[in-house]
Amino acid sequence: MAAGWPIGASLLLLCLLGVSGTPQLRHAAAIAAGLCNTKPTDLVFIVDSSRSVRPSEFEQVKVFLTKVIEGLDVGPNATRVGVINYASRVKNEVPLKTHRTKAALIRAVTRIEPLSTGTMTGLAIQFALNVAFTEAEGARVRSPDISKVAIIVTDGRPQDNVRDVAARAREAGIELFAIGVGRVDMNTLRQIASEPLEDHVDYVESYSVIEKLTKKFQEAFCGEVSDLCATGDHDCEQVCVSTPGSYKCACNEGFTLLEDGRSCSACSSAATDVVFLIDGSKSVRPENFELVKKFINQIVEKLDVAEDKAHVGLVQYSSAVRQEFPLGRYNSKKDLKEAVKKMAYMERGTMTGQALRYLVDNSFAPSQGARPGVAKVGIVFTDGRSQDYIGDAAKKAKDQGFQMYAVGVGNAVEDELREIASEPIGEHYFYTADFKTMSQIAKKLHVNKCEEENPCECDSLVKFQKKVEKALQALTKKLESVTKRITALENKIV
Repeated sequence: MAAGWPIGASLLLLCLLGVSGTPQLRHAAAIAAGLCNTKPTDLVFIVDSSRSVRPSEFEQVKVFLTKVIEGLDVGPNATRVGVINYASRVKNEVPLKTHRTKAALIRAVTRIEPLSTGTMTGLAIQFALNVAFTEAEGARVRSPDISKVAIIVTDGRPQDNVRDVAARAREAGIELFAIGVGRVDMNTLRQIASEPLEDHVDYVESYSVIEKLTKKFQEAFCGEVSDLCATGDHDCEQVCVSTPGSYKCACNEGFTLLEDGRSCSACSSAATDVVFLIDGSKSVRPENFELVKKFINQIVEKLDVAEDKAHVGLVQYSSAVRQEFPLGRYNSKKDLKEAVKKMAYMERGTMTGQALRYLVDNSFAPSQGARPGVAKVGIVFTDGRSQDYIGDAAKKAKDQGFQMYAVGVGNAVEDELREIASEPIGEHYFYTADFKTMSQIAKKLHVNKCEEENPCECDSLVKFQKKVEKALQALTKKLESVTKRITALENKIV
């Protein structure tokens, strides 16, 4: 939500979105409308501008800072923001006491220039602890009612020690987030960050995608909310019903709430063949590959797996393609999930085009367990640009009637994802910057299929309905005419 929106306009947007808008839009509208009860926070960005960070990349960091600031409740009694710039030396660009309005803060951030020398990350954290978070620089007295937060952005290995100084900062009550870019040393990020590490350590492949972490940090500073349904902090598929401090899910008329208490269905689950096509290239990394497997099992959990209903197959690819198991091998969720957990990480390259060709030519073949006359669904996951051409295979999959979903993370190329996805694109294409938020995609991705109506019967019904509407309109006009004549006769009699 852009800065400067009137509160009334934001509330109007929230009302218009209602339960039909996406959770992201509802949350953005709620932030702008002031529904988030933001805890007062002293926030300091600690930004690496060493020589390894190119000027254009540093501009992208400033865009990221600006977008996070736009989502904050900035003010003397709300969130105060500071910015430290560091390389071999440390520069206090924006003390916490300097700017009390969002607009002034953003102007100050845009004027920051890179220092372009070494990488003294420990020195920068020490400066934050000894200077930036002091009352003299605008920080508030330490209190349970005031949060102290530092967000460190770095792209390299530090030239000094960070473990001890980060520990002292955490002991002083400062919550530390560590964002690593490119060839950053992941062990350094873990030494810096607060616990739990999965919530406080983030990694992006390049500065070009750092902006996509904005949403995470905007939500991190939007604490307890007055209405979880209004902000979209729920996983209901259709209707969220607020209850004191919580919520429950419901469905629109004509739909039934499924056993998971979140999803809705307009019909019983029809037979469906579902094949997952999973990127196992080296850029995914082993720890993230485990999150991918959890993502697959989240979707499996929502399927009606049975011999006469949903069948699931799994294919992994990198520089080569490997079928993990074909359609129909497992007919229970328990067995499917266990098989997914046992999948070994391949590593190597990213040949998405080759994998799509395998899906089209092999995975949905009767010899591999595919059932004739049954809906075919392909779910493609990738975290990077394909090293081969995907266009022909992606088109062939859709031309053969396969319903294709495209899920991208991190450096995945959005144009490639859209090329893979079926129409309407908005319902078949998903992207997130962070592997840790893939679970949110799994909540939104639904592959249960309903039996299709006979199009001839549907057309006949539409034509019949139009004829009835025309007849009713003609009858209404005749009745109006008769009414006028009766009224005229009554006037004459009188």
